[in-house]
Amino acid sequence: MYKIGKLAELAGCQPVTIRYYEKEGLLDRPRRGENGYREFSREDLERLKFIRHCRDHGISLADVKVLIKLQKAPEGDCAPVGKMVGGLIDQLDEQIKSIKRLKKNLVNLKGLCHGGNIANCAILKSLSDRDKCGCGCLPAENESAGVQ
Repeated sequence: MYKIGKLAELAGCQPVTIRYYEKEGLLDRPRRGENGYREFSREDLERLKFIRHCRDHGISLADVKVLIKLQKAPEGDCAPVGKMVGGLIDQLDEQIKSIKRLKKNLVNLKGLCHGGNIANCAILKSLSDRDKCGCGCLPAENESAGVQ
């Protein structure tokens, strides 16, 4: 049996993380010793390592819950797991495209810099007027309503 500090150390996280996962239902409520301290089992450690590894792969806590539920039915179809990972790949592809666009826009902005004083800074002028920037940025949703 492990106390929360030891479990956290073995899993490479903080005790607050373990409490949060417990509160969110990702970890079963541990038994309590006579002293009231949480006592975690080897299975709890393995579950915690699984959760942490999923998070390292960008899997949301909501999806981790789904995976844990699927693990509890080992004879079930694993297609939903593949579909989930495929969805994550699609999300990453979109993020990569977005980051590439952002980099291109920043390179273009940097190309405007020819030194001089701030009053004549082409980058600041470009950033001050979205219509003249040419970056293709669209107004953020709700920006016109003053919501940030």
